[in-house]
Amino acid sequence: MAEERAISDILQDLLTDVEGMVRYEVRLAKAEIREDLTQALSSGIWIVAGVVVALSAWLFLLWTAAYALSTAMSAWAATLVVAIVTGVAAAVLIVGGIHRAKRLQPTPERTVESVKETLGWLKQSTK
Repeated sequence: MAEERAISDILQDLLTDVEGMVRYEVRLAKAEIREDLTQALSSGIWIVAGVVVALSAWLFLLWTAAYALSTAMSAWAATLVVAIVTGVAAAVLIVGGIHRAKRLQPTPERTVESVKETLGWLKQSTK
């Protein structure tokens, strides 16, 4: 015949198991967020490097465009045209970037799913 356990022992074991699950969920969330931040940092470095190179190329392209336009009009008018065109392009890009940034919703998806599973398991075991 199986040895019967006291309710206090069962509750203690249950609390220990729940505590362990909560600690596991926290560790999982930390690891997931750390991984996402590492990838974001790496991506950010590449993007910044690309932007620096693109800006230098863009400056030479604008200088060339202003120089070419100055053959048909005065130099100040040519540089004004180039400045207006690039200003409009910058505004469009900034508005598009802000719109995309508003749609970001970073969440630790695996942790959320794991917590949902744990809560479901706890609900079923208490019935």
